[in-house]
Amino acid sequence: MEELNDFNEEKEESTFDLKAELFKYLAYWKWILLGFLIGGLLAYLYNRYTIPKYNTEATMMIVDDQEKNAMNATPSGGGAIFSLEDDGIQNHIEKLKSKQLVESVVEELNHNISYFIEGNVITVEAYKSSPVLIEFITPDSIIHSISKNLIVTPTSDTSFKLEEEATGYSENHSIGEVIKLDNIQFTILPKSGEEEGTFRKTSSVNIRIQPLRAVAAEYISKLQIAQKGQAKDILSLSIVQETPEKSEDFLNKLMERFNEEGVKDKQEVAENTTKFIQDRLEMITTELDSVEVNIADFKRDNQIMDVSSGASQFQSKFTATEQEIFNIETQLELLNSVEELLRNQGKYELLPDVGISEGGVSGLVNSYNTLIMERNMYLEGGTERNPIVKTITQQLDSLRENLFENIESTRRSLNVRLRELNQRGNVAQGQFSNFPGLEKGMRSIERQQQIKEQLYLFLLQRREEAAISFAATASVARVIDAPFTNNNPVDPKPWLILVGGFIIGLIIPILIIFAKNMLDTKVHHKGELSGLIKHIPFIGEVPRIGAEQNERIELNDRTPLAESFRILRTNLAYLFQNKDKDRGEIIFVTSTIKGEGKTFVSYNMARTLASTGKKVLLIGADIRNPKLHRYGEISDAAPKGLSDYLYDFEVTENEVISIEKQAGIKVDMVLSGPIPPNPAELLMNDRLESLLEYAAGVYDYVLVDTAPTMIVTDTLLVSPLADTTLYVVRADFTDKKMLEFPKELKQQGKLKSPAIILNDVDYSKFSYGAKYGYSYGYGYGYGADKESRWQRIRNKMFGNK
Repeated sequence: MEELNDFNEEKEESTFDLKAELFKYLAYWKWILLGFLIGGLLAYLYNRYTIPKYNTEATMMIVDDQEKNAMNATPSGGGAIFSLEDDGIQNHIEKLKSKQLVESVVEELNHNISYFIEGNVITVEAYKSSPVLIEFITPDSIIHSISKNLIVTPTSDTSFKLEEEATGYSENHSIGEVIKLDNIQFTILPKSGEEEGTFRKTSSVNIRIQPLRAVAAEYISKLQIAQKGQAKDILSLSIVQETPEKSEDFLNKLMERFNEEGVKDKQEVAENTTKFIQDRLEMITTELDSVEVNIADFKRDNQIMDVSSGASQFQSKFTATEQEIFNIETQLELLNSVEELLRNQGKYELLPDVGISEGGVSGLVNSYNTLIMERNMYLEGGTERNPIVKTITQQLDSLRENLFENIESTRRSLNVRLRELNQRGNVAQGQFSNFPGLEKGMRSIERQQQIKEQLYLFLLQRREEAAISFAATASVARVIDAPFTNNNPVDPKPWLILVGGFIIGLIIPILIIFAKNMLDTKVHHKGELSGLIKHIPFIGEVPRIGAEQNERIELNDRTPLAESFRILRTNLAYLFQNKDKDRGEIIFVTSTIKGEGKTFVSYNMARTLASTGKKVLLIGADIRNPKLHRYGEISDAAPKGLSDYLYDFEVTENEVISIEKQAGIKVDMVLSGPIPPNPAELLMNDRLESLLEYAAGVYDYVLVDTAPTMIVTDTLLVSPLADTTLYVVRADFTDKKMLEFPKELKQQGKLKSPAIILNDVDYSKFSYGAKYGYSYGYGYGYGADKESRWQRIRNKMFGNK
């Protein structure tokens, strides 16, 4: 049962008082309000003086090769031969963000040169509106690699002052004057760009020259590209910068250059194909002339004009077989041509797709061309040591070997089919043994002639298609939405920053107060004594007094200090109700450590009791560190002290009692006397008990100011002599951990009838919530009604000062 009671007590002691915690923060409402206002002010200033950034966005569609190639309109549909396989949308994105492409855009737009107008607080970029312009005489290759920060300040209509902080340069110059600074030469002109122009009145202009590669890298980091649309073939290009016009020009030029390079790549393929076809035509023409000469020689030698007229029936039966042989031989010829070109050309050059339908050769040729173009694209912005270029080169070498193997495999397959068809023709030829032997020879020659003619016509057609493709190559991408800038800035967001500033300004002081409260281990008010007063009675509080206030209670005193001691006197009376009326009450006043105000409480408690007409004796029993003499006003002929009485058995009680009568209040006192070397031993003898018995018989109240209980053992040695023990705890001084000590003393029976007094309470900290419910306003009564309503409202808002 006892364990259950202990558990319930611990549970009650750990109860969290939300109201009290809130009032801890409300006590600092001025600081919280100040932090709230400062946070809002800083947020406003940030919004006011931060240059906003805007999002500029453009949209374009990547056009499919089959849709954009003009050669699809040709009768053969042969444009597909020259169309590149789709690089994939990711390849287009990488190309748009490539260094080579972005650097060319920055160079064309001169975005590595910026102009800024210096204001009173912020500096704003003057894009296309700068009152001055800089023109370089030094070659671009040098300009694009330097970093300069020039300040131009017009001093008149035709002159200006040029400064550079890095080198300390500061000179006056005129419009059009050639200026040499370090390794560059340039001139400064007015906005008109003419040397005869004049400067308009303006503040200083800051001209910033940055390396081209650094500016391009910054654009690449800012450029965001996202895929849109169901087919994911629409690209959304966006960039966030402080100058929207600059972003729009960049995106426009970027899309324009992307299309130009795409068209250039397509035209390069068509041009290489046209050159290859022209070379093949010249060779086929020579071979065709040779075949025709053989036919003429064959007819002349055999004195015949038309061999085929007698074999019409034979020709009709084997037309299909001959057609197959023709197709196979055509494919073999094309294979030989491609193989010969692949062996004789440079290591990585484009191949034409001449329409080989066997063995997947056409697909490998297209893949080979795609990798070559991709490799050339990366070589424009890098070297062959680039990891991507090395990877593509390895793929090209592997694909080249695969192409040779595929051609050889396809040739073997075609030769097998050709042998089968020839065998079939030989078998059929045996059935026509009556035909002249010259028929076979004539057929062979005519077949060669037909192959060469067909190949010649085929190449002529392809040459025309390649010419059309070169002249009518469409754009790689089509612009859907030109660059546009949203009116609302993306950074900063004014309302978000403002609300965030107010919230942060509110949170910071709360966190500081929270940290202060967490680190604060001192007792401040009665509510923090809840764990102690469940074991020891609490009889009252003593308010804090200001430096200008009197710390001694006077007769008819109406100060808060006097009223608090009257409350203590009243509450103390309840502890004496059942006590012996034939003798005075012996009251010990002690504390845990030095400095908690036990002497102050003892002295004023004695004066409060004496003000009712009672006889009161105040004894200074803290003989190690006496303080009572600071309060009492004793004559120079003062008797001996307590230490004298305890040491010298010949000293009587009347010899140590001195009389103090200050402002009409009579209090008898026994001062501590000289500090002895053995205070504990003196207190242990019977002399103190004799003194107390004598005083209890003469006085109504005997108050004993004893030593602190934790520091020395003096008080605990004599505590059984007390009727009541007043235990003083000081606000803002006593550590909360020390509250366990008087509780332990009570549980161990080392203190006689203890009661708690909270000293030095600062009520100005607890003006909210009726001072936590523990203060009742000591100003009630005399003169309280003289306070105006406005003063009462002000005191409630700002606390009593």
